[in-house]
Amino acid sequence: MQELQERIRKEGKVLPGNIIKVDGFLNHRVDTHLMSDIADEFAKYFDIGSITMVLTAEASGIALATICAQKYNVPMVFAKKAKSDNIEGGLYQSEIYSYTYKKKITQILSREWMTASDRVLIVDDFMANGEAVRGLCDLVSQAGAELIGIGIAVEKGFQGGGDRLRKMGLNYHALAVIEKADENGIVFRED
Repeated sequence: MQELQERIRKEGKVLPGNIIKVDGFLNHRVDTHLMSDIADEFAKYFDIGSITMVLTAEASGIALATICAQKYNVPMVFAKKAKSDNIEGGLYQSEIYSYTYKKKITQILSREWMTASDRVLIVDDFMANGEAVRGLCDLVSQAGAELIGIGIAVEKGFQGGGDRLRKMGLNYHALAVIEKADENGIVFRED
């Protein structure tokens, strides 16, 4: 997606450790017009007319997933990182390693909000090694729901998470795949 790549080139920053900072428009300060355009782009790759929900992980994917769900006229559900007192009944749980937080976390989702009758589109703002998405796929599987697709706004292609999903034959699409990021700038896979 050209518009997204241009924003990354213009406003993205590469920090030590290959951290790519895009929080000025994607996941801290949110450009809702860009998010709307991303939702429209995802609609070209996935059968959004058949989905019953958009699923994401807490927390930075929530903004994009909400805008997608609103456009697709379905609910947005997010997997939490910690159980709160207001979650009743059974839980789906998946342990993952968080690249962002450098520790294991358990994604949890109330069984009340996803069942075997659901057709799920996973949406997230950013993918590094793919653990968050792997955990979300695990939750979908535990529910017996059908995974329709996985849409990622920005993928760090050099970390392999997206490539693993592609090899699994999943309906996966990333809008901007970063092949290289260092002090010399950002190079996209298509470049």
